[in-house]
Amino acid sequence: MYYPTRRMRRLRKNKIIRDSLNEAKLSKEKFIYPLFLTHGENKKTPINSLPGLYHFSPDKVVEEVQEALDVGINKFLIFGGALKEEKDNTGKEAANPEGIVPKALKNIKREFGDEIVLFADVCLCPYTEHGHCGIVDYDTGKILNDPTLPMLAKAAITYAVAGADWVAPSDMMDGRVKVIREALDKEGMEDISILSYSVKYASAYYGPFRDAVDSAPQFGDRSTYQMDYRNIRQAVQEVILDEQEGADAVMVKPALAYLDIIKTVRQTTNLPVAAYNVSGEYAMVKFGAQHGIFDERRITIENLTAISRAGADWIITYHAKEVLQKGWL
Repeated sequence: MYYPTRRMRRLRKNKIIRDSLNEAKLSKEKFIYPLFLTHGENKKTPINSLPGLYHFSPDKVVEEVQEALDVGINKFLIFGGALKEEKDNTGKEAANPEGIVPKALKNIKREFGDEIVLFADVCLCPYTEHGHCGIVDYDTGKILNDPTLPMLAKAAITYAVAGADWVAPSDMMDGRVKVIREALDKEGMEDISILSYSVKYASAYYGPFRDAVDSAPQFGDRSTYQMDYRNIRQAVQEVILDEQEGADAVMVKPALAYLDIIKTVRQTTNLPVAAYNVSGEYAMVKFGAQHGIFDERRITIENLTAISRAGADWIITYHAKEVLQKGWL
């Protein structure tokens, strides 16, 4: 009988050894917690497609930030939107200083100051009548890249003035990082950072999110500006371009079906890399656990660890608060 001299099991024989050799150290410092806003006051409304998550009015969101901060979360990504009657082709409500995102940013910063870091999503889809991320030429149905850029820059400036530490353009228009960086610098906001959704795929995993922010396209899809999920080389190009244009960090979205992309991006750039554990990934875990298909704690930590192992410095995840409240780490 053959007896191996090199026994890998010796490196796994007890928890102390396993933990000390952990290559993907998952910790609360990696988490960015997304928060959804709604209009009105004193509102906390469940999101049916995202069990355990809520819409918060700009005043009520402060309580959620406090609860998250109490368990160690100190980074938040803020999403808003416009009322139906406020939406138009240009998405100008995104840059309204009196909109729900600026109101929430001001409230949160007033309460917590430098205890927390705020990221503000910059996109037009929750503010446009057609649900696309850019201005539309209705004669041709084309989403217009360059005419969209000034509105994105206006929104970024609005959020920075209101208290955002980072602006996070998610629209996937070419050149938007450069335009936003120049606009911020012109306003004397050199310290405001840009987290670019550099590698954002046209994915079926976004369904619950679009329900949460009422941003589903009214015609066509987003495949002319979001990436084709069959491609990886374009992801490298997108990251290089955004780095050249002044991005301070880059993002891959979605995460779980794109671990190879996260790894490739990590090898491409020395910038921080974020990965978005998106709504569809979260919903599958939640609904699967509700039906007893798998153990929620185990699959959640396995998924988040895989994202970290692939090379993500930050993980944007709806699981963040619950993971820490329940001591799953």
